[in-house]
Amino acid sequence: MNTFLQVLTNGIMLGSLFAIVAVGLTLIFGIVKVVNFAHGEFLMVGMYLTYVLTTWMGIHPFATVILVAPALFVLGALTQRFLIQPLMSADDDHIQIFATVGLSTALINMALLIFGADIASTPASGLRTPLQLGPVRLLSGQLAILIASVAIVLALQLFLSRTQTGRAIRAVAQNRAAAQLMGINVNWIYILTFGVGAACVGVASVLIAPLYPTSSGIGTYFVLTAFVVVVLGGLGSIGGAFAGSMIIGLIDSFAGFYIGSDLREVAVFSVFLLILILKPSGLFSSRLNLSHVSP
Repeated sequence: MNTFLQVLTNGIMLGSLFAIVAVGLTLIFGIVKVVNFAHGEFLMVGMYLTYVLTTWMGIHPFATVILVAPALFVLGALTQRFLIQPLMSADDDHIQIFATVGLSTALINMALLIFGADIASTPASGLRTPLQLGPVRLLSGQLAILIASVAIVLALQLFLSRTQTGRAIRAVAQNRAAAQLMGINVNWIYILTFGVGAACVGVASVLIAPLYPTSSGIGTYFVLTAFVVVVLGGLGSIGGAFAGSMIIGLIDSFAGFYIGSDLREVAVFSVFLLILILKPSGLFSSRLNLSHVSP
C-alpha cells in the first residue's frame, strides 16, 4: 500500500508540474485562437532569467518571480502585438503558427549564443529538502509546485468570472464580432491574454528551474507534454488542462513503475491517441471551456 501511495503521490506531483506549464498555453489558445509553439521557449527564457538572478545577484529562486513573471508578461504581450497581431488578417491562419515556430527557433539560438550549450544549474536553496508526509516522501519544491498550480488555476478562474476584464475576455472568446459591437477592444484583450499566458509560464519557470537543469532545449520536453495535456483536457479549458495534467501525470508515474520507465511515454501517448480518436474535442471541453465560465 505504501508503494502504491508513493507512486500516486509522484503522479500528482508530476501532474501539477505539467499543469503549471499548460494553463498559460490553453489560455492563449482559448482566447487568441493561436497555438503558441514558442511556449516552451518562453519557459526556457524564464528559467534562464531565474538562473541569472539567482546565481549572479544572489536572489532566492522563489523571490525572482517578482521580476521573471512581469518580464515574461512583456515578452508575451510584445509577441502578440508585433508578431501575431499583424498576421491575424492573413488569409491563411497557419502563418501565425509558422511565426511562433520561427520565434521558437530564434529564442533557442539566442540562448545558445548567450549561454552556450552547457547546462545551467539554478541553486536549489532548500527546495530539494525531502519531506515525509505519512507513508510518502516528496521534495519541498514539488509541494510548492502543487500549491502554485492549484492557486494559478483558481486565480485564473476567479479573474475570468469575477472581474470586468475577465468578462471582456470571455466575451471575446465566445464571439469576437459581438464583443467588438459591445465596445470591447479585442486587440487589447488579445495582447493582455498573451501576456497573462506568458506570465503563467514565467511563474512555472521560477518553480521548475531549481529542480531541473536549464538548457536551450528544456522547453521542448515540457511543451510537448503540455500540448498533450491541453488537447486531452479540451483546447481553451483551464480546468480541463489541470485535470488532463493530473491524468497524464498519473499515467506516467504508474506506467513508469509497473510497466517500465522506457515505456511510460508509450503509455502516455497511447492513452492520448485513444482519447483523441474517441473524443477529439477533449474530455472536458464542453463543460469547462473559457467561454462558459460561470458568471
